[in-house]
Amino acid sequence: MTKPLLLLIAQPNSYRIAPYIRAAQTMGLEILIASRGEHSMVSEVNAGLHIELDDLETSLAAILSYADKHPFVGVLGSDDSTVELAAYVAKELQLPHNPPEAAKLTRRKDLARAHLALAGCPVPLHCLININQPLPTQITGLPYPCVLKPINLSASKGVIRVNNTDEFISACQRIQPIIADASDEFEHTHILVEDYIDGIEVAFEGYLQGGTLHQLALFDKPDPLTGPYFAETIYVTPSQLGHADQQKIIQRVSQACQSYGLKTGPIHAELRLDQHEAWILEVACRTIGGDCARSLDQEGEFNLEQLVVALAIGKPVSRRTEQGARGVMMIPVKESGILRRVEGIPAARKVKHIKKVDIIMRDGNELVALPEGNQYPGYIFASAKTSQEVIDALHQAFDKLTFVVAPIFSHHRPH
Repeated sequence: MTKPLLLLIAQPNSYRIAPYIRAAQTMGLEILIASRGEHSMVSEVNAGLHIELDDLETSLAAILSYADKHPFVGVLGSDDSTVELAAYVAKELQLPHNPPEAAKLTRRKDLARAHLALAGCPVPLHCLININQPLPTQITGLPYPCVLKPINLSASKGVIRVNNTDEFISACQRIQPIIADASDEFEHTHILVEDYIDGIEVAFEGYLQGGTLHQLALFDKPDPLTGPYFAETIYVTPSQLGHADQQKIIQRVSQACQSYGLKTGPIHAELRLDQHEAWILEVACRTIGGDCARSLDQEGEFNLEQLVVALAIGKPVSRRTEQGARGVMMIPVKESGILRRVEGIPAARKVKHIKKVDIIMRDGNELVALPEGNQYPGYIFASAKTSQEVIDALHQAFDKLTFVVAPIFSHHRPH
């Protein structure tokens, strides 16, 4: 008897492919990767179903044709760029899914802001700017400081805070090449401008089942995120916020999910809290980025990808119980260039409460700092009795690391 088949739609270089493959295999499923790239270095992608991810109609037709002969028990989109296609496929095959229109809202910041504002959800004041049109007439009267964002990128790529008109124009010039490769004409000519919320930032990780929101973790981001660029570093749970603030966050995330029409699957949200409100920055129908999901794992008890797969195939899910404090540092890129070596790893690993120091960027690869870059060279994981002990340990371990970087003279990156 052949095993049930799960479809994962992913970008060919997605770091989420391997965790989903392991989760599916653990759960007794075969997995098919639908992606672009006959020449992918990942064997499962190379041997999978090759589709044009930028052409939704063609990709949908190719997947449905395959499904006629090889039925799927569930469909997953691995990240923001694939959740909409996954929703269309699952809808056609009558498998657990979010409405495709809802999935699209989660991946387009401009559509999301406008939709949530109309639904009465607290989002920053915002507008769209066409960077191919004269800027002075578009930005007259804008309040400062404000934040400029590409409308479909993640991991803070292209996100810049500006404090005046000169900085605004300079930031637009810097963002223009970053969004030049966008597949959609609108996405490479427009950027989102929004009011800067002066407050603390948090991340919510949870899932929807039958339209009901369940919390897995609320992460504090203790390092200040004030700009001009927004390198996210430490995520730590449980949150040290008061009960009222935590309830407000859950309320706002649930409100946004209902507004979008999301019904099932993972939810990752980012919010800012000031003295008045919990402001929604993002609500995505995917898991937390990078290797941060590993901070939620409990050996033999809980794995985030297994939970997501269970939701995709309509199986009961098991929820984890919080035990102590956990955290992860996404190691920021301080300097662009060619990575020569990383010094201090053994010393970092010896810091009390540190569980793992994982450098994933190999020597000889290019490091690209924000706002042009969106990758992290590695992760540091810690656990302890309290969140503050976790934060202190992560800072101490990071301070012991030195990234030796050689400059790139052939590239002319702005500084």
